[in-house]
Amino acid sequence: MIMGLSMDKVVVCFGLISLAHSAYSAAQHRAYLRLTEQSFTSLPLDVLVQCFVSFVLTCYGIVRVVGKFKEINSATELEKRSWETMSNRPAFYCFNHRGKSLYRNCEEEDAQLQQRSFLKNS
Repeated sequence: MIMGLSMDKVVVCFGLISLAHSAYSAAQHRAYLRLTEQSFTSLPLDVLVQCFVSFVLTCYGIVRVVGKFKEINSATELEKRSWETMSNRPAFYCFNHRGKSLYRNCEEEDAQLQQRSFLKNS
C-alpha cells in the first residue's frame, strides 16, 4: 500500500513535469515561427500528444493519490430533521423585495408618528 501511494505521487510529478515540458515546447515552437516569419497554423503533433498524455497521466495520478471516494449519505442528516422543517430552505429567503419600495411611505409615516409621540411624552 505504501509503495503504491508513493508510486502514484511519482506518476503525478512525472505528469506535471511532462505537462510543463509540453507547454515549454509549444512556446518554443511559437518563437521559432516568429523568427522564421511563418504563420502559425497549429502545434506539432508530438507536442499535442505529449500535452494530452501528460494531462491524462496527471489526472489519473491525482485521483489515485487522493484515495477512496466517500459515498454521499444524506440519510443521516435527514433523520435529524422533522417533517415540518423539511421544506424550510433558509438559503432562498429574500429580504430585499419590491415591497420595500411599495410601502416606503407607510414606514416613513410610522417613523414620524413615533417621533411625534416621543416628543409629546418628553
